[in-house]
Amino acid sequence: KADVANGADSVIKMAKKYKVKMAWGTDVFFNPAINKDQNTYIAKMSNWFTPYEVLKLITSDNAQLLALSGNRSPYKEGKLGVIEEGAYADMILVDGNPLKDINVMVDYAKNFVLIMKNGVVYKNAIGK
Repeated sequence: KADVANGADSVIKMAKKYKVKMAWGTDVFFNPAINKDQNTYIAKMSNWFTPYEVLKLITSDNAQLLALSGNRSPYKEGKLGVIEEGAYADMILVDGNPLKDINVMVDYAKNFVLIMKNGVVYKNAIGK
């Protein structure tokens, strides 16, 4: 683990230099106990990326790379990474501006005031 973590800085800088399309993910699938910390890892990406680049990386860039999985992709009925009719679009309304401060993503319990997945609202704290 230490070797991977220590090499992240140079690998990410090299990938940016050569314009390698990157995806973002965590190992939370194999360690559900750390799911609550996922957005902390997103915020740490600001060591290498602007807030805009971070948000693009975790949304549309991930979607573009997932689409390359072809028949293995579980998302066959619509587009990913876009908000348009027929697309698989999850939406989050954030209290704050992650384009100015990506750290508003960290305290998601407080700052995510609306969470919608596949057209179903899972959290609505607007005006509360």
